[in-house]
Amino acid sequence: MSQSPIELKGSNFTLSVLHLHSEEPKLIKKALQDKVSQAPDFLKNAPVVINIADITANADLYNIHKAVVSVGLRVVGISGCSDPQLRKQVSDAGLPVLNEGKSQKAIEIQPEPVKEVIETVATTDPEFSYRKTRIINSPVRSGQRIYAPNSDLIVTSNVSAGAELLADGNIHIYGMMRGRALAGASGDTESQIFCIHLQAELVSIAGEYWLSDQIPSEFLGKAAKLRLVDNRLNIEQLI
Repeated sequence: MSQSPIELKGSNFTLSVLHLHSEEPKLIKKALQDKVSQAPDFLKNAPVVINIADITANADLYNIHKAVVSVGLRVVGISGCSDPQLRKQVSDAGLPVLNEGKSQKAIEIQPEPVKEVIETVATTDPEFSYRKTRIINSPVRSGQRIYAPNSDLIVTSNVSAGAELLADGNIHIYGMMRGRALAGASGDTESQIFCIHLQAELVSIAGEYWLSDQIPSEFLGKAAKLRLVDNRLNIEQLI
């Protein structure tokens, strides 16, 4: 018996959800352009779900969708859609209607007069039990991307600018950290980042992130610990 050319399986993914609090495509586009320009490598070609729970049935979903796509995001579905008229627009656009699972707040976009919120949504329970910690003993070069699924990540050497570390659990860097570190990548808000020499381009926990210019200057080049407090990034001296 020959093997089938395809195999259909269930899986879990972390997606970003764009919550709209405006129906004006131009304002939405401008707000997203501002955010993407701050972290182009982080958001470029990112798959997103648009949550339309707070907009009316008269909203122009076609042009809203066009505005989101124009900044480089990839729309994979619509959530928060209870109005029949909006559901028809979604169907006509060929997009699926999705139901969100548990979520963790990630990025707030607060331009005037629009407020937008992107959330990281984990389709599995964030109370993970981690497997063996992944340990990297060699330098992480620019352009390298290291991911530790369902585990912590420890790097005992330097991390260059342009490199990216991702872990579903905690991240520990025992060398100089100049790249990007994203802990709690699957939505675990208890994850933390520990760094001996912090000079990062970006730090993120469960979707909440700071760019380099948002990291308090008194911690740059120092040993620091980052964690979430009330769903916001908090940094402390690492003793």
